[in-house]
Amino acid sequence: MALKINVKPGEKIVINGAVITMGEGASYIVLQNQATFLREKDIMQQEDATTPVRRIYFSLMLMYLDQDNYQNYYNDYMDRMIELMRSTGLAQIRDTLMVMFRDVQERRFFQALKACKALMKFEEELLKENPAGPAGERVFTLADNKA
Repeated sequence: MALKINVKPGEKIVINGAVITMGEGASYIVLQNQATFLREKDIMQQEDATTPVRRIYFSLMLMYLDQDNYQNYYNDYMDRMIELMRSTGLAQIRDTLMVMFRDVQERRFFQALKACKALMKFEEELLKENPAGPAGERVFTLADNKA
């Protein structure tokens, strides 16, 4: 089944490892078969992985984009998942982490990324309530925010 992806002129998209920049008149592309793709807005740079959930997202993204070598990123992903699972008592976070874990075990990395993006929004709300620490780093203490 074909997948139609709407893109903006000049937008970048990664398809099967190739970075493609859309031309001025481009409005959509159609993927006719299974492909690994991410839109520019969903690509995270390592320096932007500044919170627990963002670090998980970054590891997931690498596993998704480089599926032949996903094992290279899996240990980091699992360490970060376990760390966050141990630090939170919030059921919403724990439940989402379990969904992501199952998706990764079934190699459904794109679905795990979507779940992680939703969790990043939730994390951002928590961070608004708990701003930067003394050195300017973002402090994320979910254990203190038990629901």
